[in-house]
Amino acid sequence: MDLNKNNMKKILFIIFLGILFYTAIGHLNIIYGAIRQIISLLFPILLGMSIAFVLNVPMRAIERGLFGSYNGRHKKLIRKIRRPVSFIVTLLCIIGVICIVILFIAPQLVNTIQSIISAIPVFFNRIQNNINDLLNEYQWIADKIGDIEIDWGSISSHLTEFLRSGAEKIFSSAVGIATSVINGIVTFFLGFFFAIYILFQKEKLSSQCRKLLYAYIPEKRADRIIEIASLSSRTFSKFLSGQCLEAVILGTMFFIVMSIIGLPYALLIGVLIAFTALIPIVGAFLGCIIGALLMLMVSPGDMLLFVVLFLILQQIEGNFIYPKVVGSSVGLPALWVLAAVTIGGNLWGVAGMLICIPLFSVFYTLLRNRTHIWLKKKNIRPQKYL
Repeated sequence: MDLNKNNMKKILFIIFLGILFYTAIGHLNIIYGAIRQIISLLFPILLGMSIAFVLNVPMRAIERGLFGSYNGRHKKLIRKIRRPVSFIVTLLCIIGVICIVILFIAPQLVNTIQSIISAIPVFFNRIQNNINDLLNEYQWIADKIGDIEIDWGSISSHLTEFLRSGAEKIFSSAVGIATSVINGIVTFFLGFFFAIYILFQKEKLSSQCRKLLYAYIPEKRADRIIEIASLSSRTFSKFLSGQCLEAVILGTMFFIVMSIIGLPYALLIGVLIAFTALIPIVGAFLGCIIGALLMLMVSPGDMLLFVVLFLILQQIEGNFIYPKVVGSSVGLPALWVLAAVTIGGNLWGVAGMLICIPLFSVFYTLLRNRTHIWLKKKNIRPQKYL
């Protein structure tokens, strides 16, 4: 290879990257802290972008449904008002859904709390009777318990000290929680205002990003970046829609089947499972645990029947509904959906699950397309191997 000017630049650039990588490996803690600091500073903007992306899915559909490609006399007026009107309608729809859920759920939630409160004494009396029966049946256990000497004075002093230190910790925790709540509310509203600006100026922001790409990056690379960004946007939008649809289907299934069988709390548990099912695959299990605890206070038999019902419906949902609704919406096979949930959950918890499924779908689509291109260059039919 000739050591001309271009080759020297490439060699120096590779050496620079090697030194940079070696330095980064030795200072991972500093880099991680710097990244966390940057993310905390930019969090309102990142939150606003996330809110804008979520709201843009229904807002875009409403805008197309209400106005479409209007070319009438009032074209200029429609162009000015369609975005604000679509945004307001989207917010009203979201608030309306929340209010309807609250109106339907609130009375049953109150009745559920009252039933649990009234069932608690019965539940503990049942436990006490079981313990007494056990002690009467196994008298030696009662004798052993009676032989135990308890220093009530020492227990009292330790309990007093524990309550005193606990009160101080509770007060400091309450102050910290109040501060965190206030900061969270302020951050949310800042993010919401960023989201409004992004939604109202999304075409302008998109145009500015395209100009920056084509100004500083070679045209082919800029085209490729825009292609991947468009694919990512479509995939995340489809995943969001599919996940919401799947949650509604699962919650409705539980409500209908529980109502037919005659299990209590059908509407409450159906809505609860619909909300928790927004967490991919594992979310419904959280609803199952809460529903089982509710039924345990009333009837252990109903709890066992509910758990069996959950396992049956979860198998139907996991093997048929979720791969078809969510997996097909993002173009990702069921095996890779499960892999994405597993890896994302281990890395970043619930947020990782929600991010990794569409992210895996983007990588899967890019790899599939690239594989087909290379097979075509080698004159190999993809159907022969794929």
